[in-house]
Amino acid sequence: MAESFMNRAPRVFFYVQHLLGIGHIARASRIASALAKDGLDVTVVTGGLPVPGFPADGIKTVALPPVVASNAGFSGLADSDGTAAGEAFLNRRRDLLLAAFRETRPDVVIIEAFPFGRRQMRFELLPLLDAIENAAPRPKLVSSVRDILQQNRKAGRDEETVALVETHFDAILVHGDPSFVRLEDTFPLTSGIATKIRYTGMVVAPPAADPIEAFDVIASAGGGAVGMDLLRAAASAATRLPANLRWLLISGPNLPDADYAALSAETPPNASLVRFRRDFPSLLRVARVSISQAGYNTVGDLLQTDCRAILVPFVAGGETEQTVRAERLEALGLADVLTEADLTPVRVAKAVEAALMGRRANAMPIDLGGTDATAAIIRSMMG
Repeated sequence: MAESFMNRAPRVFFYVQHLLGIGHIARASRIASALAKDGLDVTVVTGGLPVPGFPADGIKTVALPPVVASNAGFSGLADSDGTAAGEAFLNRRRDLLLAAFRETRPDVVIIEAFPFGRRQMRFELLPLLDAIENAAPRPKLVSSVRDILQQNRKAGRDEETVALVETHFDAILVHGDPSFVRLEDTFPLTSGIATKIRYTGMVVAPPAADPIEAFDVIASAGGGAVGMDLLRAAASAATRLPANLRWLLISGPNLPDADYAALSAETPPNASLVRFRRDFPSLLRVARVSISQAGYNTVGDLLQTDCRAILVPFVAGGETEQTVRAERLEALGLADVLTEADLTPVRVAKAVEAALMGRRANAMPIDLGGTDATAAIIRSMMG
């Protein structure tokens, strides 16, 4: 394979599907940018609603007709209008994905989350696996997964995942620090695929620039498809604390327009409401308190700051990933945790008040070098 690179850059085909939040597309985009910076020819295939800033400018992108989760439990797919995705629609997506793969002729294929997640996308990913196996030369195949997986999976799912890994995948890149959490903590059959696992450290945004303004408290809802209760409680909590505290509410790009309008009407004078801030990591550098869910990327941003974190793990549909992350951070003194049931104005105000008076613990360092480490691993796989 190395000889084929003499007259061209190695080609990477990177599939990412975000269904509800923006964490998956944000992490994949950071990896793609690092690969491109390393001289690789990267094509990112996206399958969700557009997200400002992801993938980054200059990255080749194939945008499939978007699908989203039709409910918070991720049990179905819908198109961008909220209509259930039918067979013809899904077949068209599959054909577009396979055509993009054939046109790219990659040396490495990266699939984000699958086969540990994104089971809903089997209609197009299993055909992609077959196409990879039948390609000549066959590209390397890598799974790119976050450090904490969803638990409480149905019987047989883990065995199916192991079988797919053993049959098709050359490596599993786990984007986390094994001293903080290991894959086997949330995937009990890890021992069967241990030889293919490589830990990269957390994939985080580059060091943030100096902020252009400062807020005392930032409440953010990630992608915004969920999180209205968090934002509404934060807006009301702002009225119960000193008026000289400056608040920023970030709704996320996917908060429904009606919810955004209702929240805007409830936002007090000492708070600003926006859908998206590209400079969110910079703002966290000087914020005193952050209120957010416990998603991978938000936590990665917080770990690069001294901001005190109040985490509200997302648990709808039986989700467990954010609870595991939040509780481990709380045990290290790196965050305070509220449950979704705690999202009352009084409880949020008390949590913010306590955070403003407290200091974050100096806990063990968590490896945040996953972006460059992932690029180095992918490069090394090409010989």
